Amino acid sequence: MTLISFVVPAYKVEGYLRECLDSILGQPFTDIEVIGVDDHSPDSSGEIFAEYAARDPRLTVVSLPENVGLGEARNIGLDRATGEYVWFVDSDDWLAPDCLPAVARRLRETSPELLIVDHVRSYWDNAVLGSAMRELFPTSPGATTFSLRQRPELIGLLHTAWNKLVRRDFLVDLGLRFGPGWYEDVSFTYPLVLAAERISVLDLVCVNYRQRRSGAITRTQGDRHFEVFPHWQRVFELVDEWAPQVDDLRPVLFRRMIWHYLTILGNGDRIGPKLRPAFFARMHADYQRWLPPGGYPVPGGAEGLKHRLVAEGKWRTFSALRTAHLVRGRLRDGVGAARRAVVPPARRSARLGRDAVLRGYYQAQLRFPMDRSLALYAAYWYRGYACNPAAIHAKARELAPHIRGVFVVRRDRVSSLPPGVEYVVAGTPAYYRALARAKWLINNVNFPDFVVKRPGSVHIQTHHGTPVKVMGLDQQRYPTGAVGMEFPKLLRRIDRWDFSISSNTFSTQMWDRAYPANYVALNTGYPRNDRLANATADEVTAIRSDLGFAPDDLVVLYAPTHREHLPGYRPPFDPTEFVEALGPQGRLLMRSHYFHDRDVAAEVSAAGRVRDVSAHPSVEDLYLAADVLVTDYSSAMFDYGTLDRPIVIYAPDWDAYRLARGVYFDVTAEPPGAVATSFPDLLDLFRAGAVDNDAAAKARAHFRARFCVLDDGRAAERVVRRTLLGEPG
Repeated sequence: MTLISFVVPAYKVEGYLRECLDSILGQPFTDIEVIGVDDHSPDSSGEIFAEYAARDPRLTVVSLPENVGLGEARNIGLDRATGEYVWFVDSDDWLAPDCLPAVARRLRETSPELLIVDHVRSYWDNAVLGSAMRELFPTSPGATTFSLRQRPELIGLLHTAWNKLVRRDFLVDLGLRFGPGWYEDVSFTYPLVLAAERISVLDLVCVNYRQRRSGAITRTQGDRHFEVFPHWQRVFELVDEWAPQVDDLRPVLFRRMIWHYLTILGNGDRIGPKLRPAFFARMHADYQRWLPPGGYPVPGGAEGLKHRLVAEGKWRTFSALRTAHLVRGRLRDGVGAARRAVVPPARRSARLGRDAVLRGYYQAQLRFPMDRSLALYAAYWYRGYACNPAAIHAKARELAPHIRGVFVVRRDRVSSLPPGVEYVVAGTPAYYRALARAKWLINNVNFPDFVVKRPGSVHIQTHHGTPVKVMGLDQQRYPTGAVGMEFPKLLRRIDRWDFSISSNTFSTQMWDRAYPANYVALNTGYPRNDRLANATADEVTAIRSDLGFAPDDLVVLYAPTHREHLPGYRPPFDPTEFVEALGPQGRLLMRSHYFHDRDVAAEVSAAGRVRDVSAHPSVEDLYLAADVLVTDYSSAMFDYGTLDRPIVIYAPDWDAYRLARGVYFDVTAEPPGAVATSFPDLLDLFRAGAVDNDAAAKARAHFRARFCVLDDGRAAERVVRRTLLGEPG
């Protein structure tokens, strides 16, 4: 029999499910099975399950035809579990590395009915908060078992299901199931703790309990928090059924119930002002209904006062005391801020001048009505007409001619704009006026921090690549690659987004965790790749001819990315030696990352077979002209994949890059084609014709199926119809 069955239900967790599954399946202990339950999730969670199941037979996936909720999804997983123990792990949490051997050892040492493991709360800002385990068990309980009656402090451990492993036969014999709705853990965990005679505790952190910035139940206001009451009712109904064996445990259980109610009521993110009186009334009713005949140990101090007010049903007094407490806290914070404010920095420079005047002009323009026919576009920090914003702008002129599209551009890039494109120069009054009054703001990076999200405005983040390297908040784990990042400012910027455009569902999954906010993710494909998907053979021939290439020339585009942690780094690459390896018809185009567009030295061979195309205005033209792409960790591989042409990954610093910068997947293990990790290996690939052999072609087909299926030539149309025209779907 398998030792541990993991039950992992999933609903709207595409940004976190991979990390959860990796943390389970990657443990140095293999006597497990995983039951993945796709609770009819509307995102790509089901695709992730299928992907992992295809490569690991320990994962079985159950796909539900309709959404049933977390509790019933767990029940369905339990019914399919075959292990000796069952562990219900939430799909947005993850296990600590290498914890399973210790868990298995404790299970075998103690043979418990219930094993409780330690956890930490892992916050979106990288903060970590420990549990109550050390406080309740100051000395390690070791390999022992006990009941709640013997160790009543157990009741103080978090009542969730995911920090507990339950003997499956014990659970089945008990007939315990998860109930419907929110707080389903309450009516499962407390009866479980009451009934178990052999409980063991492992004081080792095994679970990272993710504290999400958005989308979490504990950060959602509404009346669904009232669903906690029927779950506690079920607990005490079971206590009545099991009486008199558990009567002596009623007091400790009752005290925990009141603590739980007070915790929910005291959280402004859960119970809004209008619902608080009704919630308090339900607390009072449950107090009267379930109060043990002999009373219970009322806590002391302020907590005890709350209990007495609940007992007496004195909502106005309770509310007044809560308000006074909040006011005292705000006053205390205000005094602290005032003290900090009167201590000026060593040097305070008052920057009055042009920038200050223009910012004031921007603030004044915000008072004017919004221009509901104006869409403002920008790309690559105003470098010109490019990328997804340019493709959306062009399609909007066709489908939404009533919307006036204006591009923001640096003064030194005005000449690069196509004829007929209306523009404003960055930093001018016209620029600040457009920023303040446009209804739509469309960018592939972010507009400046001072930009205000006006009510009714629509901010569209198009991004500019599929992420290989970690992005956003995920960079907190890799400080070497995040020098200069100000994460609080980043969060304020992403809070302005209404839509986030994705080239594939993998990107959506990564954006969800890297940029946690309440925008709508649009899996449309990248508008900039419409040009590649729609290109004709005649167009390709014309582009190659304009670039001076003959039909039988072998054109290779080399496009490496930059290394934030290694400024000025260039991968080892000898253009002359490379082009010689291509043969007499070989031609090499070299294009630097746009971060280096001002300091690129042209490398042109004496024979004219190597060309620096870093300044070429259209990377799409270069893609169409090239027969082969050579890149490293650049998003160019995902765009070029649309063409179904050979791609070579040249990754001489892969190990250093992934450790310092952080990556979302291994491009050497799941590449779009052939892989070389040294320059001699790269030359050998071309000399041996391995660039497009069967193995490379199979890798490319798998890569395209995963990343390129949405780039069908209509992405820009989908974006325009959804975001500018407001069409559903």
